[in-house]
Amino acid sequence: MPEEPKNTLKPTYYNLGGNNNKTLQFIEDVTSNPDEVQKKVLEEILSLNAHVEYLQRHGLNGHTDRETFKKLMPIITYEDIQPDINRIANGDTSPILCSKPISDSGTSGGERKLMPTIEEELGRRSLLYSLLMPIMNQFIPGLEKAKGMYFLFIKSEAKTPGGLVARPVLTSYYKSSYFKNRPYDPYTNYTSPNETILCPDSYQSMYSQMLCGLCQRNKVFRVGAVFASGFIRAIHFLKNNWQLLCNDIRIGTINPQITDPCVREAVMKILKPYPKLADFIEAECSQDSWQGIITRIWPNTKYVDVIVTGTMSQYIPTLDYYSNGLPLVCTMYASSECYFGVNLNPLCKPSEVSYTLIPTMAYFEFCLSIETMGSPRLYRYRVGDVLRVAGFKNKAPQFNFICRKNVVLSIESDKTDEVELQNAVKNSVNHLVPFDATLVEYTSYADTTTTPGHYVLFWELTLNGLTPIPPSIFEDCCLTIEESLNSVYRQGRVSDKSIGPLEIKIVEPGTFDKLMDYAISLGASINQYKTPRCVKFAPIVQLLNSRVISSYFSPKCPKWVPGHKQWGNKN
Repeated sequence: MPEEPKNTLKPTYYNLGGNNNKTLQFIEDVTSNPDEVQKKVLEEILSLNAHVEYLQRHGLNGHTDRETFKKLMPIITYEDIQPDINRIANGDTSPILCSKPISDSGTSGGERKLMPTIEEELGRRSLLYSLLMPIMNQFIPGLEKAKGMYFLFIKSEAKTPGGLVARPVLTSYYKSSYFKNRPYDPYTNYTSPNETILCPDSYQSMYSQMLCGLCQRNKVFRVGAVFASGFIRAIHFLKNNWQLLCNDIRIGTINPQITDPCVREAVMKILKPYPKLADFIEAECSQDSWQGIITRIWPNTKYVDVIVTGTMSQYIPTLDYYSNGLPLVCTMYASSECYFGVNLNPLCKPSEVSYTLIPTMAYFEFCLSIETMGSPRLYRYRVGDVLRVAGFKNKAPQFNFICRKNVVLSIESDKTDEVELQNAVKNSVNHLVPFDATLVEYTSYADTTTTPGHYVLFWELTLNGLTPIPPSIFEDCCLTIEESLNSVYRQGRVSDKSIGPLEIKIVEPGTFDKLMDYAISLGASINQYKTPRCVKFAPIVQLLNSRVISSYFSPKCPKWVPGHKQWGNKN
C-alpha cells in the first residue's frame, strides 16, 4: 500500500492483492484526506487530457487547478455534449473528450445514452468490487469459504457507425478480461460459471444459472442480483420452472432447450445425477406457500445482496417474505458514468443505507441543489441522482441515495417526482394490510385522454388472505395517494379542477414480468432493467390496460388549503 495515493487513476494502483487488512487500510487512507486525493485525481485527469478538444474549447489551456477548472468549465447535461459523443460514435478518433482511445460505449438505462469508455475505467470498477468482501467479512466471517449465487446477465451488443461497441456498462465489465480472467476473489466466487453469465439468451442464462445454484445449494452463503427486481424475477423463474430443473438434477442431463454448447459444457461439469436433491427441491417447491423459500432451499444463506434503495425499496416486503427476513444488503453505489462508493455498514436497515465516497474513483462535485456530478471523462457532468449527505467516514462524505432527479407525472402545472410518488403509494398500501395483501409492483401513467386528465396507477397484488378486498378499500387507497401528493396537485384537483380523480387499475398476476419481457425484447438490459415509475410509450400502456382486472377512482377531492406551503412559506 503506497504511503500516499499516487497515480490514482492507473490500474496498477488497484491491485490490493486480496488482502483484507490491506484493503481496509486503503479505505482508511483515501477517506482520511479526501480533499488532497481529489485534487490529485483532478490534476491527473486534466494533465493527461490537457490537449483534448473539449477542454481547449473552454480555454483551460493546460491549467490543472480546481479553481480554474470550476471557473472555466460549465456544468452540463448529456445533451450538451451529445454532438461530441456522436462524433466519437461516428468514427472520429481525434481527442475530443479524452486523450486515451475509446474502447467501447456504455449505454445508460432506457434512454440509450452513449457513454464513451476507456480501458482504465474497468480497472477502477474492479477496485470497488475488490473492496466489498473485506467489508462484509467484518460482519459475517467465513464468506470466503463459500460461494455466492448471483444472477448476472449480459445483453446483445450493437456497433456505432464508427465501429465502437455499444452495450450496457455491466455487459462491458462482464465481457472484459477483468471479469473473465479475474484472479480468485471470494466476492466473485459464484455458483454461475462465466459461460452461463455470458450467454446472450436470457432464458438459457437464467435457467443454467438457477440449475447451477440448486446443484451447489449447500455451498451458497449469499444470494443476489444487481437490483431487487432482478432477484425476485429469478425466484419467479424457479416457481415456473422447478419441474424441469428437478428433472435435470434427477437424471444428470441438462434440458435440450439449453442449446448453447458453451453453457451445456460448463453446466455438465457441475451437474450430476442426484435423485435425493431433486426430491427435496420438488417437495419444497410444490408447497402452497413460498414463504422463506430462499432459506428452505439454500439453508446457509446469510444475506441477500441487492439494491433496495430508492424505488427498489418497494420490493423489501417481497424479499422479506421469500427470505424469512434475511438482511438485505446494498453493497455499493454506481452509475453508468462511474462508480461512486461502498456501504461500510452493510447490515444496516435498508432505510438507513449510506454509501461512503471513494475519492479515487473520479473527481466529484456536489451542487447546492444536491445533484451529484462526476466522471473521469465527462467534465462537470450532471449524473442526475439526488443524494443526501448523511455523515462522514473520516473526512469523506457518506450519502443516502434518494432518487433520480426527474418528474414522473404531470398533467398541467403539477409535477410529481419519483420519491413523492413512492411515499404516496407506501402510505396507501397500509389499507391492504388487514386483508393480507401486498403490492408486488406498480407503475403510473398521466392519462390525458380524459377531460381533465388524471393520474393512473397500475397495481399488481399478491393476495394471501381469504377475505375479498371491497372496492371501498381501493377507493381509500386512491384518496390516500392524493392526500400524500403536493399542494400544487391538490390545488389542481380541488380549486382549478384541472386534474381528475386518481385511478388505480388492478392488473393480472405476472403483468410486470410481461412488461420486463417486452422491454428486453426491445433491447433493454436484464441487468439494468428497472420497472419504470411512469410509462408513456403507447404499446406499454396498451399492454398494461389489456391485463386490467378492475378499476377504482378516488371517491372525493383531497384536502387543500389555499396558500398552505404553496410558496415555501415558513410560517
